[in-house]
Amino acid sequence: MSLSSSELAAASKAVQEHQRILVIPHANVDPDGLSSALACYEVFRALGKDVTVVCPDTLPESLNFLPGFEKLSRSMEAQENFVITINLEDGMEVDKLRYTVEDKRVNIIVVPKSGRIHRDQITLSEGDAPYDLIVVVDTADLPLLGSLYTEHIDVLSSVPILNIDHHISNTKFGQLQLIDPTAASATEVLYHWFLQDPALRKTLTADTATLLLTGLITDTRSFQNPNTTPRSLEVAAELLELGARQQEIIKNIYKTKPLSTLRIWGRALNRIQIDTSGGIVWSTVSREDLAEMGAGSKETHGLLDELISTIPDADVHVLFTELEEGEGGLKASMRSSPAINVSKLAAETYGGGGHARAAGFRIKRFSNFDLQVLECIQKLRDGIAAQRETAQAPRPVPPASQAKAPQEPKEESAPDSPLPSAKPKTRRKKELDVVGDVAPRSMEGGDSGDIMQELTSGA
Repeated sequence: MSLSSSELAAASKAVQEHQRILVIPHANVDPDGLSSALACYEVFRALGKDVTVVCPDTLPESLNFLPGFEKLSRSMEAQENFVITINLEDGMEVDKLRYTVEDKRVNIIVVPKSGRIHRDQITLSEGDAPYDLIVVVDTADLPLLGSLYTEHIDVLSSVPILNIDHHISNTKFGQLQLIDPTAASATEVLYHWFLQDPALRKTLTADTATLLLTGLITDTRSFQNPNTTPRSLEVAAELLELGARQQEIIKNIYKTKPLSTLRIWGRALNRIQIDTSGGIVWSTVSREDLAEMGAGSKETHGLLDELISTIPDADVHVLFTELEEGEGGLKASMRSSPAINVSKLAAETYGGGGHARAAGFRIKRFSNFDLQVLECIQKLRDGIAAQRETAQAPRPVPPASQAKAPQEPKEESAPDSPLPSAKPKTRRKKELDVVGDVAPRSMEGGDSGDIMQELTSGA
């Protein structure tokens, strides 16, 4: 872990010194983000804090098994209260209380049971802010909070923020950070923090362990992704000892798929395209596809990892999803081989980010989804070529003054062998070499039945 003891202590102190805590995951929330937010809810509530978790998205039904799911709020309080206080004299009671709004004025009518209320009994004050600490989880940058960011910039800029994340592309926003790019998930970062603080460690329950394990399992794709480390496996074992319900997670995440999800997956698989010269594979799901199949954009989650990224002979795999009305825009999810850093690729092309092998970006405005996808492919293709050229560029020769003097060969050395001939460079085609509607190799021949059985077993 790359978190220092001072960072962990500062995060613990912030939670101790604040009472009204707002916890927010990123927009278009995934299991790691939602599990992280709910784990914070469970732990902070056990400390006696007033905690609110806001997730404005339409939540995926597959995650309603998560402990605390019913506690999620869809909106956040944005304004401080204005308080009018009437100091009642001894024995005075209020009989009626009502208000009217007219001519841009609010009239508050207080009728005592006896006696009169005088002006000197009334005081005015501003109430406490709705939140005194904001905890943002699994989010590389504040704009990724979506509508919560655009509609509540004033709150986010006036309340201290604790930034908890594991993305290497994190912009280090907020006054406090717990950012560990070596962690496989945001829940792994949280677990390390909770474990190091005795007060937080005492709050860990089987429900909290289930939440933390959910994020770890999903962000490593059941420990198959390259971000899985020995520490990740140790954390998983420790969470199981705490009572994490692994089979409940597996059943709801991987073995329960509604018919609409299977249909939209089938549509995306039928649309797979390959640019062989550029080393890129992609597929698309349009808004019309979602409507026709009765699916939501969140139902494409997992499609890229489970199927599209298994297609061989490509360095980059991309799934483009056109989001529904309200959210709007285009979401691109990317996976890559070790040869390409897709976090860098996403950042340089469309300001996205993520991990070296798993990243993404969004485009808010475009006139035509299909044309925008083709434009994205061309930019990504150029970026892939640039990374390849950089990797293949010869290292600069040091100046003669820095070069080492050749050593005399030893008598027992073998005879000089001929140097290998350099491979001829091939010219890269400028046009897209596209093969449309190509099924992944794992879907061909005898394997297709196995994959179909896996997909439909939980439908």
